[in-house]
Order: sequence, then C-alpha cells, then structure tokens
Amino acid sequence: MGTSIERGSSTTDLSARGASFDIPGIKADGMDVFNVMEAGREAIEHARSGKGPFIIEMVTYRYRGHSMSDPAKYRSRDEVKEMRQDHDPITTLKDQILDDGDLDEAGLKEIDAEIRKIVNEAAEFAQSDSQPDPSELTTDILIETKHA
Repeated sequence: MGTSIERGSSTTDLSARGASFDIPGIKADGMDVFNVMEAGREAIEHARSGKGPFIIEMVTYRYRGHSMSDPAKYRSRDEVKEMRQDHDPITTLKDQILDDGDLDEAGLKEIDAEIRKIVNEAAEFAQSDSQPDPSELTTDILIETKHA
C-alpha cells in the first residue's frame, strides 16, 4: 500500500504480468461501464473456449485514500472533484441513458429503488440469519479430479 508500483515492479502494465506464464491480458478503462463489459466478455470467451486464465487490469480512480489513516494528500481537492464530475462511471452511464432517451429520471429512480430494496434485503438476511454450521466452511471450495 505504501510503495508505488513504479518503485516495486519492473513494469507498471499489470495486464502484462501473466505473459511469462502464457496468460494473456488487457488493460481496460474501469471508469467506463461499456469498456469494462467488453473486457469481461473477452475474458469470458477466452476462458470458456478452454484457453485458460486471462488477466484484466481495470484502470480506475480511487476517490479516497487507501485506508482510514490515509488522508490522500497526494491529490488536490480539485482533481478529485473533476474526476467525480467528469469521469464517474455511474454518473456517466446515467447521463448517457438519459441523453439516449432509453429511460427518464422516473425510470432510473424506479430501478434505483428496486436495487436498494434488494441490497437492504440482503443486508438484513446477512445480519439476522443464523450462522452456518462450521462444517460448511469446507463445502463447495474444491473439486478433486483423478489423474490418469
């Protein structure tokens, strides 16, 4: 967390880190919903075709520090404000949906309300449901195969 990638690695292109293992990778704009979707499709197609793992480096902007103790003084307030206003993926997608006429504000508010309901129900379930039996800790995490 405290060491820049430039100081800690010979390459800053994380999507290329699998090359020595013959694992392809791409860099995607993590602030662009459609770019993320396309990168995901490429990775899924690669994996499902039996070609193995695939690396996606999502280049995003972190609005806050790394932790509660990181005041993020390495960024100006103006920089963060500009990124939120002009590059936030949620706001950008919302504006595009409205501009394209796919939905209006009321339609978006309806979707938002449904998402909030789902999230609240999931949070309530997580907080109020009983703890799973300890034997569940090892279920569905490993598939053993027999080798010839």
